[in-house]
Amino acid sequence: TTLATAGLIGELTFEAYAWLVSPILFGVKLEPANLVIGLTKASTGMQLPYAAAFIVHFLIGSLGFAAIVGLAKRLGNLGYIAAGLVAGVALWFVAQGVLAPLMGRSFMMGFGSYTQSSFIGHVGMTTLIAAVWQFLTERSNSQIA
Repeated sequence: TTLATAGLIGELTFEAYAWLVSPILFGVKLEPANLVIGLTKASTGMQLPYAAAFIVHFLIGSLGFAAIVGLAKRLGNLGYIAAGLVAGVALWFVAQGVLAPLMGRSFMMGFGSYTQSSFIGHVGMTTLIAAVWQFLTERSNSQIA
């Protein structure tokens, strides 16, 4: 449950960054729900409403990204923060280098401001997930001892 809690905190923080900070720093609002909409349409022909796509991405972000941080930590035998960094870079590459082109966008979307902001968002989110997970785990362990 500590990893799931960390994932929820990471996803909420990502959404704040995507909607409030990214437009100031990079001039773009990150809306990964649009990626979900595009991929759904490309693979099924179905047009997913924005609200549904947002929920799908929120679940992927909070649970899936946390699971990837956990997997990176376990498989890579990494510390928490290193696992968060590795997971973030990998997930950023998948989003911008693999999934975006599946929707017809250029590889890494030309490394423009959206891709740069997405890098900060993905790596920041997974590193925060790792840090919160570590904090919660260590706090739980210290209360047991």
